[in-house]
Amino acid sequence: MTRAFFLLLGLLSLTLGIIGIALPLLPTVPFMILAAFCFAKSSARLEQWILNHPHFGSPVKQWRDRGAISRRGKWAAMIAFLFSIGIGFWMLAWPVYLIPLAVACICGAWIWTRPES
Repeated sequence: MTRAFFLLLGLLSLTLGIIGIALPLLPTVPFMILAAFCFAKSSARLEQWILNHPHFGSPVKQWRDRGAISRRGKWAAMIAFLFSIGIGFWMLAWPVYLIPLAVACICGAWIWTRPES
């Protein structure tokens, strides 16, 4: 039961990560990190596929080994946060539009405190 759950969650995360390649606001690497975690508990073959992938493998290994995020990844996250804040200010009313701002500030601060690869 547990292995099947982690396999399904890993496949869902992998799917969302692949969709994130085409959709700018859907992050790819965090979903690949989650997929690798889930596959480590359910499918060694799929875990190795992610870890050895030419594009996703390096960021996943860096996160797994040191909790590191590349500077490019940090900047990409900040740009996505700015876009989300802009949409929030445009589509939401006071004080609800402060929620995306608060989330972006908290998450952005956390991201910038991670080591760089």
